[in-house]
Amino acid sequence: MNPSTKVIGQWTLVALVIGNIIGSGIFVLPAAMAPYGAASLLGWGVTLCGALALAQVFAWLARSIPNHGGPYAYARSAFGDTVGFMVAWSYWICTWSANAAIAVAFTGSLGALWPAVAATPLRSALCSLAALWICTGITLSGVREAGRVAVVTTLLKLIPLLVFGLIGLVALHAGSYRPFNPGGQSLTGVALSTATLALWALLGLETATVPTGVVKDPLRTVPRATLIGTLVAGVATMLACTVVIGMLPRDQLAASAAPMAAAATHAWGTLAGIGVAMVAVVSCFGTLNGWVLLVAQTTMAAAQDGMFPRAFARVDRRGTPWIGLLVSSVLTSALITANFTRSLVALFTFMILLSTATTLLPYLVTALAWWRLEGGGASWLRRIIAAVAVLFSLWALAGAGAEPLLWGAVLLLAGFPLYLWRRFAMRRAPLAPGPSTTSH
Repeated sequence: MNPSTKVIGQWTLVALVIGNIIGSGIFVLPAAMAPYGAASLLGWGVTLCGALALAQVFAWLARSIPNHGGPYAYARSAFGDTVGFMVAWSYWICTWSANAAIAVAFTGSLGALWPAVAATPLRSALCSLAALWICTGITLSGVREAGRVAVVTTLLKLIPLLVFGLIGLVALHAGSYRPFNPGGQSLTGVALSTATLALWALLGLETATVPTGVVKDPLRTVPRATLIGTLVAGVATMLACTVVIGMLPRDQLAASAAPMAAAATHAWGTLAGIGVAMVAVVSCFGTLNGWVLLVAQTTMAAAQDGMFPRAFARVDRRGTPWIGLLVSSVLTSALITANFTRSLVALFTFMILLSTATTLLPYLVTALAWWRLEGGGASWLRRIIAAVAVLFSLWALAGAGAEPLLWGAVLLLAGFPLYLWRRFAMRRAPLAPGPSTTSH
């Protein structure tokens, strides 16, 4: 990789990790969590511990395998081409389906400020599509420009969200969380269901490991950004979402497309609600920008290695893999359009479960890759952390539910004809190793 293309530094990468984690989930997720009440804290506890364990595993692998592609590179190094392809394909599905959910959440947040944009399902879909293609245009203008947008939007949302969470926590009283378990489910069942939903709010912890080809000093920068970003974003997200659940009646919270703004209005008045809604709009847009940048990089490594069509590795004069980016944005647009008749909350919930189900395979395989590559000579502490990462991935996968797992399996199987075709093409005309198989 040409050194001149390495345009992302330490703090830009930290901002990308935080920005990709703190996005739509923190503003919309309380509505999906509402039926579980304060018992949702069980899921948050499991998810935060599991996410930090996964982040640590990613950080270890980033030091020993500094390859472009993140989960794909680790899976291919540990288990070979077939598993590498499955992870790359699954992670690609995760990124473009996540973009659909984030775009929908952007519309819900903007609708709290400007109700007309979300007055009908058709208007909501059009607004979501407009946000998606604006972010696609930013990434097409260059990685450096997309990184600058990420830094600005991360600062504009992180500070207000921490202030909101701390003030809201002080204002609450114990009765706000009674009954503790309003649905009457077993606590194990609540923890299982809410852990998968909460994981959506922490997806993106692997962000720093994907675009290493454009990162300065990746051996040092990537592990630090992964751990710092996950910890800061995880604490801020759990704090804010938990506070919102205690601020609004459960039925009102469950029906709200912008629950954090509604909670601020309920507690402190209209101006507070408008302020939070403005932060939510900036946050969702910034996260969509970060994930669109990520989806542009996701397929590049696999394409360079011949796992994906070579066209996906083609870059323009700004270094952007534009074909992979445009194909991904078209698929995201199709997903939004195909489901626009659902309510915003129902659509968001379905998409986050689909995206979470498809990203858990890369997470699980990454944790198993560490065991295969480094586990034999590792300390007992590292083995415990890696075991937590594996168990958490399995736990969250079990809690995703039948519908998202079925869709995820169908989409995963849909990739195998492409894989067989690429394998056949590689046998006929072997390709030289791509940049993702070499250190940067």
